[in-house]
Amino acid sequence: MTTGNGAATVSGGAVAPTEIEHALSAAAGAGSAEAVVDLLARTRLYVLVARLHADIPGWTAPLPTVRDEATRRTCVPVLTQGMLPHWHPEWVFREVGLGELARAWPYDVRRLAVNHGTPYAAMVDARPGRLKAWLKAAERSGGPERGTLLTDSGGPLHSPLAHGLALGAHLAVTNGLIWNRLGAAYQDYATDRARLRSPWGIQHRAEYRDRLASLMRNQLVGRVQETVLRTRHTLAARTGRTPTHQEWAEAVDRAFTARDAGDRALAGRSSHWITLYEDRLRADGALAPDGRVDTLAAFDLGRAVNVVRLALGARYTDPYEAEQDVLRLGELARSAYRSWPDFSLGYLMARLVHRAEDDGPEAAEATYRQSLAEHRTLTQAPASPYRNLPWS
Repeated sequence: MTTGNGAATVSGGAVAPTEIEHALSAAAGAGSAEAVVDLLARTRLYVLVARLHADIPGWTAPLPTVRDEATRRTCVPVLTQGMLPHWHPEWVFREVGLGELARAWPYDVRRLAVNHGTPYAAMVDARPGRLKAWLKAAERSGGPERGTLLTDSGGPLHSPLAHGLALGAHLAVTNGLIWNRLGAAYQDYATDRARLRSPWGIQHRAEYRDRLASLMRNQLVGRVQETVLRTRHTLAARTGRTPTHQEWAEAVDRAFTARDAGDRALAGRSSHWITLYEDRLRADGALAPDGRVDTLAAFDLGRAVNVVRLALGARYTDPYEAEQDVLRLGELARSAYRSWPDFSLGYLMARLVHRAEDDGPEAAEATYRQSLAEHRTLTQAPASPYRNLPWS
């Protein structure tokens, strides 16, 4: 038996899709209205919107309402992230925070119905006095939680599709989004479209297919940086050992002799950043003493998975095509890396090198701490796909 999102049930008892629904069920079961409100303030909530309405520029559809037959009351229905239903081409979702709900609340409605009609439902008092408590809770919470690993228990967990989706887990953790979901939304319809416009420059399906093809060919991660790493890898393969910094620098100089001055200067800086961050990763125990990063392809492949999920949310692709693209990305990753830790280190190294180059080492410091924390979560957390999915 399944719920609307595919979450399984065991022995008649529902298995919560994510920790969000589990926590909501526990708070509602304990009868603590304050605990439910505090949880909702830290949770992404969604309302259903007709795509026709969502596409009207500058207009926001009013909050929907339903009648709860048990209480005969009119309610505003919202869903938590784990309860979003299957993808539909003409129905999309808008994310709404608890504070936004309080400010836009219909004057004649007195109940918020969270996950109405499911095992993870909560009916929340929405009288005017309680709306003020919602606003205060939203201010205290700072919004939805980020930097957390969320797994959909009803989504792919042990298949090639799960492997492909796990390539995008870094960004999913960064944003506090479910990593193993190809569904109705990545974040929400408007945000998914906005993220494709900037930074990707994607505003329609043809641009999406073109940009995805570039990511699959590792054309966006940085040709100079990749050449610098490939030069070291080639030298290591020839000598049977990791070259010294001097040997690597000389080989890079030879490789870039015919390049323009800008490429030569960037190659030198890239070698410096890579050496710096490899040393730091070794000191922090994330990279073996004799380990090294040989390619930054993980950055393009990991981002490509998220671009596929964004395009699905934006309705630039459909679930079947998206699944085939994610499977292809999994194949490309397996040909480029030997393990999940190798893939993860390639991803974070690209993130660090580009941040240091674009904004300087001081700005990259926060990126280093965040990236290292996400790497440790993905390589060490018992529930992480990097611990539960074989690489090959």
